[in-house]
Amino acid sequence: MSRPMSRTVALLTAVAMVCFAGNSLLCRVAVRGGAIDPSSFAVVRFGSAALVMWLLARLGGPDREHGGSWASAASLFIYAITFSLAYLRIGAGLGALLLFGAVQLTMVGWGLIQGERPGVAEWIGLLLALAGLLLLTHPGVSEAPPAGVALMVLAGVGWGIYSLRGRGSTDPLRTTAANFVRMVPMLAALVAVSVLVERPHLSTPGVTAAVVSGAVTSGLGYWIWYRALAGLTAVQAASVQLSVPVLAAAGGIAFLGEVLTLRLVAAAVLILGGIALAIVQHARSASQPLRSSTAPKKPSIP
Repeated sequence: MSRPMSRTVALLTAVAMVCFAGNSLLCRVAVRGGAIDPSSFAVVRFGSAALVMWLLARLGGPDREHGGSWASAASLFIYAITFSLAYLRIGAGLGALLLFGAVQLTMVGWGLIQGERPGVAEWIGLLLALAGLLLLTHPGVSEAPPAGVALMVLAGVGWGIYSLRGRGSTDPLRTTAANFVRMVPMLAALVAVSVLVERPHLSTPGVTAAVVSGAVTSGLGYWIWYRALAGLTAVQAASVQLSVPVLAAAGGIAFLGEVLTLRLVAAAVLILGGIALAIVQHARSASQPLRSSTAPKKPSIP
């Protein structure tokens, strides 16, 4: 039986979703505005996030096995650089939709390969949400640059793989912090290579945006999210993540001057409708345990 979401959990979840939507907005305004180059943004963001998460993990109790790995750090690296590069070309709302769609498809696709089968209502909800994503990304109705679309999809696949590898972690905060730390040398090496090709561009606004994205909307955002997860079912946790692209699109319109279109509104209705259907169906289902669905067992939010 589904358990009701408390006000505290709902508040924590809402704050976490706003934080994660903020990552798209901060990256978009910083790299597209030329305040910082994509590689430097990724290094500063994840370096700041690693430091904050490491401190939070230390404050949470005595050090213990974290479960991090270089393979997980490598998939995180793929996400980090392609995420930053993509926002040179596409808007915040579209980017967030592509990212989370690719993450969910990667994880659900792996679940299907492993023999997991969602129920009819889950399929309907998933298809509604995917229809909303396709409405925003299909070449026939979208003018998004193919290179930007491909980069963001690759970023989603990278995070999806990272999430799949981390589902068995008993301490996701420490594991994520450890993987962030392992990834920083990879990003530093990337910057070293980029110096040979094109001189990195840094400015105070760009570095500030990257630090906020790393320390606040990533580092503190993950800490808040992990606290919220204790009061969420797996289906709820997976479903609320699809609200992030909607929040990012709204932020893009409000703060970055992106245009509100009928296509965006229709896609948002489809996505939110799919989320609501999945949550309601699982809340009413007593015969199928909520945590046995194809929803990720651990958080998959970038």
